[in-house]
Amino acid sequence: MITGVSRQLQQLRALARLYGVQTAYYDASRRRKQASPDTLLLALRALGASVETFRDIPPALRERRRSLWSQSVEPVQVAWEGAPLAVELRLAENPGLKRIECHLELETGESKSWSADLQDLPTVRAADVEGSRYLAKSLPLPEGLPWGYHHLTLEALGKTHQALVISAPLAAYLPGAAADQRRWGVFLPLYALHSQRSWDGGNFTDLEALVSWASDLGGGAVGTLPLLASFLNEPFDPSPYAPASRLAWNDLYIDVTKAPELKDCPEAQSFLASGETLQELEALRASPLMDYRQQMAIKRKVLEELSRCFFIQEPEQRQPFQRYLESYPHVVDYARFRAIGEQQQRPWHQWPQRLRDGALAPGDYDDATMRYYLYGQWLAHQQIEALSAEARAHGSGLYLDLPLGVHSDSYDVWHERQAFALGISGGAPPDGFFTKGQKWGFPPLHPEGIRQQGYRYFIASIQHHLRHADLLRIDHVAGFHRLFWVPHEVEARDGVYVRYHPEEFYAILSLESHRHRAAIVGEDLGTVPRYVRSSMGRHQVLRMYVLQFQLDRDRRRALRPVPRACVASLNTHDTPTFAGFWQGLDLHSRLDLGLLNQSEFDAEQENRRELLRSLAGFFQDQGLLQEADAGAEAVLSAALAFLGASGARFVLVNLEDLWLETEPQNTPGTVEERPNWRRKARYSLEELSQMPQVLGILESVNSLRKRNRG
Repeated sequence: MITGVSRQLQQLRALARLYGVQTAYYDASRRRKQASPDTLLLALRALGASVETFRDIPPALRERRRSLWSQSVEPVQVAWEGAPLAVELRLAENPGLKRIECHLELETGESKSWSADLQDLPTVRAADVEGSRYLAKSLPLPEGLPWGYHHLTLEALGKTHQALVISAPLAAYLPGAAADQRRWGVFLPLYALHSQRSWDGGNFTDLEALVSWASDLGGGAVGTLPLLASFLNEPFDPSPYAPASRLAWNDLYIDVTKAPELKDCPEAQSFLASGETLQELEALRASPLMDYRQQMAIKRKVLEELSRCFFIQEPEQRQPFQRYLESYPHVVDYARFRAIGEQQQRPWHQWPQRLRDGALAPGDYDDATMRYYLYGQWLAHQQIEALSAEARAHGSGLYLDLPLGVHSDSYDVWHERQAFALGISGGAPPDGFFTKGQKWGFPPLHPEGIRQQGYRYFIASIQHHLRHADLLRIDHVAGFHRLFWVPHEVEARDGVYVRYHPEEFYAILSLESHRHRAAIVGEDLGTVPRYVRSSMGRHQVLRMYVLQFQLDRDRRRALRPVPRACVASLNTHDTPTFAGFWQGLDLHSRLDLGLLNQSEFDAEQENRRELLRSLAGFFQDQGLLQEADAGAEAVLSAALAFLGASGARFVLVNLEDLWLETEPQNTPGTVEERPNWRRKARYSLEELSQMPQVLGILESVNSLRKRNRG
């Protein structure tokens, strides 16, 4: 006998499934975790369901079933490799409906129109929904569609139905020449890179110098953390993974001394030459940690003067700038958003309703502030464009990083609200490292909102990076399939998984990667379902092989084989450095943070010793190490030789490992407890580029990569 409560739970779970919400999942220990009813209600509400209490579930369930069938065509369709595509057309049974008019507008502007007799279309399924009979027909589209974003319009009985058709290659772009199949590169966050000419952390000129140096050694790319705009005043959040926009560059990285306007701007020159400024810059250089606020305050003063000098130029002198704005119209909107934020001195969701809704008027912001942000984006665009062009001229490139989310106060969430699920934070369920789960703080993409807007925002984010990247890392690629949602009202451990439409994401990636001739890398670390890696392989998205995660206590198989379709490295920005891992410093950190108790720490420490002994023995058996009890430096060289000789498409070397740095760049799960995203490299670019141990290891990696090409 089914009780009233049981029936309500059944209906709630049925409603969740219709919205793509998983009612249960298997945790890291393979135990089934059932979603709580309260969390399901909160997630459904964020997805647009009209459910406040259990009483609302039956009508919401009826409405969802009706709306799914009354949506005549899915808003996004994917055609792979120009193969025939049949669209499922859902229509209420109607004797008067006999024909449908079809119109397909190609991205090129060419159009195709035709009529279809419904009686000639095969019925693939049928359903009785809320008193109406629905039929699903299979409507074929023209064969051989060119790659691109095409728009399908269907008309029947005076009603119009539209869909985006993405015609894409099945596999993402990969260089085909043998010389490109065994590449290597170096990694360092740009804020950590510094040279004798830097103010504090690095800038685009420093990155260009690093690319040139690595290229001269044979390197094929330089990797760094996201270079996107950040909030560096109020709110203050320098994390590269909580950007103010995924469509704007970080003006912190502008090299103001390279600005064309500087030579004709005496006010900026005077400020830079003043004793007070020089003294402040000297103090910044001397600190081992980045001072984002102070560096940005100084840089902003210079940029404001340069902006003023720029905008008093004659209009014909600013024609390249005007063409830039025509190509990137969102930049004006972004500049206004940032200027309003400074005038309001509070995040956008606390602005007056008119401003929250984007109805901007003169006087809502300071014009000079708006022009400062415009000029900053123009200058950053020029410098990163020159940087990527110079890198490619050297036969190298940039390995850029697309973060999974954006800051909740960001321009993107304000401007593209339909694309986000508000009231929700992205996160991760509990695992062995984060026993309470993770709540990342940013709103996830809305799985249907992004489809309704034809993935406009996601496409723009990808294009923004691929214009300059030769490789693009997609943070948390499993998020294309499903993402762990944590409503603001619950703890991280009580979240639920929400499903997306992965083939639509992969189609966009494949299409844009070919158009920009850039390879795609998916961050697939941690607990990742098998189907995610199967999809990555099918669509030629490179995996990540991180040596720290591949260890086994059995000496004979201490390291899992390195797959060909991967980017191989010793670690990532979220893990301990090689030396830190060797010394077990990450375990001590977890003990200090309360993530391990003493007995767990002792067990983990013993396991680490066994793993490292196994690794050293394995390298000795491979002929990469003379003694099994060798020290960290010898094992580091052996590990990089192992990766260098592997079949991996790309090997990424963290420069800090080469001088056995022990401090990590980021300790996940901490904010104030650790100086995350602030630590500068121990050595300047001039110093590290002359260090024998650095040069020796990189020359060895280059030799191994060349030897194993083909």
